[in-house]
Amino acid sequence: MAEISTKPYLLRAIYEWCTDSGYTPYLAVKVDAATTVPMEYVRKGEIILNISYGATSGLKMDNDAIHFRARFNGVSREIYIPVHNVLAIYANENGQGMAFEVNVTAAEMPAPAESSGAPSLSAVPNGENASASPAEPATTAPDDDNDPPKKGGRPTLTRIK
Repeated sequence: MAEISTKPYLLRAIYEWCTDSGYTPYLAVKVDAATTVPMEYVRKGEIILNISYGATSGLKMDNDAIHFRARFNGVSREIYIPVHNVLAIYANENGQGMAFEVNVTAAEMPAPAESSGAPSLSAVPNGENASASPAEPATTAPDDDNDPPKKGGRPTLTRIK
């Protein structure tokens, strides 16, 4: 039996955590031919979307895709995002969430039989702007940058490799 990806389950869990905590969940998405998003808002091949209850209509987060309706400049648009195109999900207020590696587009996705294996996970510090992503093997040394997090301004999501 083919291995089931943990990504859609993690996306739903972070979404639920955001809403339960009173935060606004945002998605960072890699845009390609498989995504349906308003192209006028795409920057550098990516788009950031507010997926809160108040900003979406009919939000459905399946194992294969996320789809919903949202208003952009007053016009209702249908949004379709393959799960493998999601770069990150995070709380807009504090940047906490989870980031994912997106290396290939939908057209380039290998068949399940050709899969190279499951991604590995690593622990990340629990703090402001913390995030997680599939990581390299545990033999890599952690970053020793102990600078305190920056205060003020818009929160940012830090991708940890």
